[in-house]
Amino acid sequence: MNRTVLGLGGTVVALAAVTGLATLWAPGEAAQSSGGATKAAYKPVERTTLVCPQPSTSDVAETTYTAVTPKGGPGKKGSASLRPAALVDPEQQGSGTGEGSKDDKGDKDSKGDKDGKGGKNGDSGAGGEQQDGGAAGKPFLPLSTPGTPVTDDTSDPKAPALTGTADGPFAPGWTVQQTTTIGAGAGRGLHGTSCTAPDTSFWFPGASTAADRQDYVHLTNPDSDSAVVDLELYGKDGKLKSGQGSGEGITVPAHSTVPVLLSTLTSEPVTNVTLHVTARSGRVGAQVHASDTELGGDWLPPAAAPTPGVVLPGIPKDATSVRLAVFAPGGHDADLKVKLAGRSGLISPAGHETLHVKAGMVTTVDLKDLTRGEAGSLVLSPAEGGGKAPGIVAAARVLRGKGGKQESAFVPATAAVRKQATAADNGSSGSTLSLTAPEAGATVRVTASAGSGGGSPKSTTVTVKGRTTKAFTPPGPSGGKGTYAVTVEHLSGGPVYAARMLEREQSGLPAFTIQTLPDDGSTVAVPGSSQDLSVLNDD
Repeated sequence: MNRTVLGLGGTVVALAAVTGLATLWAPGEAAQSSGGATKAAYKPVERTTLVCPQPSTSDVAETTYTAVTPKGGPGKKGSASLRPAALVDPEQQGSGTGEGSKDDKGDKDSKGDKDGKGGKNGDSGAGGEQQDGGAAGKPFLPLSTPGTPVTDDTSDPKAPALTGTADGPFAPGWTVQQTTTIGAGAGRGLHGTSCTAPDTSFWFPGASTAADRQDYVHLTNPDSDSAVVDLELYGKDGKLKSGQGSGEGITVPAHSTVPVLLSTLTSEPVTNVTLHVTARSGRVGAQVHASDTELGGDWLPPAAAPTPGVVLPGIPKDATSVRLAVFAPGGHDADLKVKLAGRSGLISPAGHETLHVKAGMVTTVDLKDLTRGEAGSLVLSPAEGGGKAPGIVAAARVLRGKGGKQESAFVPATAAVRKQATAADNGSSGSTLSLTAPEAGATVRVTASAGSGGGSPKSTTVTVKGRTTKAFTPPGPSGGKGTYAVTVEHLSGGPVYAARMLEREQSGLPAFTIQTLPDDGSTVAVPGSSQDLSVLNDD
């Protein structure tokens, strides 16, 4: 998803960014106007908006937030922070049952951190003040210096969703990560997500309405006007029948969040569904929280917009099961080649070399222990060369562990890193960075930021061979303490796709979470004019 970008001194730039028409290029790449007369200028974005979903309603959940902006943004004045969003019961909107909606009326005495003293950074913390429409309370996770992460944590089951903006030197690449550990019960394990930009359309292949899953879509509105959202569910036979909630016309008030249980939107319990979120007015942030009674759970971020070929990076080497879900939203079937980009090259999974996807229907395939001890990335491409292939969306559910000690995470198809992408909340261990070059080889720079407790940045140059995946422990800061961010910069060569896995052992459970790293939208191409409009001729 592209981040919302505003400013840059021109109305045409603001309009392009808001409507999703702004195009991003790597520095130095030529971009011309439609007439081919004038090269575009490349400018850092001046404002970025992010939305963080409500982390958990579990009484045994602990959430850590980490925020950072890479160094390099222009100017000296600016700010970056988040504020709580009000929780709205979706039953009031005619949509279904919301997660924690029956008793979440706010707790003004809660401070959202473990000891009630306002969190690691001395602010009010993430919890307890969400019922004000996001207008009150101190800023949460304010940044003071680009390149230095800030952290905070909460164990409050009523910790709210968050929305916020960054401007000036804090806007390009502003990244916020929330990582939640749930100690017991449904969904036990590690749940992580990067806060995302608001938009008007989101696709979630890999969701579920089955009895063993509770999947909530969290709709959060960062703006000052209400948004109206439609939800559609598709299964293997097409669009699902409506349940007690239709999913149409859900109102998300300003600075508020609405969690909707997907199983209330249909009378059909279906293991593999694709959810389409569309804002008919306004814009929202959307993410799906999946909680399984036996297999833990995680956040399912939106997949990249439909394209004929997609890449799902970062499948761990010890994955015991990989279930792929693909959906073709257009009016044409898709025939795909299925490849795994591993350490040595592209291979075809035995028995699953090709995949036929019927238009408007979800196709799933169990790839089992696909990686077999070698980390890799799924690469889906049109089976027939030439011609116009239909766009698809895809995601994979990944399992680690065996028997009663299994944990799940999700890998959606993601966009390439055009300029840079950042993963926050890395520690001295338990972090794996995966880089995939599905076509030609590529060179990237991987930079560890200063730690939240001090230290200095450290960079290394990494070469990724064409048609392979390189998985490794990212560098840490020099002399750093605390958590740090890792920024991937594309320097040369073919497209690169990235993902970061966090893992922690939890009473014998191989708890883990995976975040894909699409380009962070830190720069925008400002097209030049091929015609001098300064003088108008009335003749």
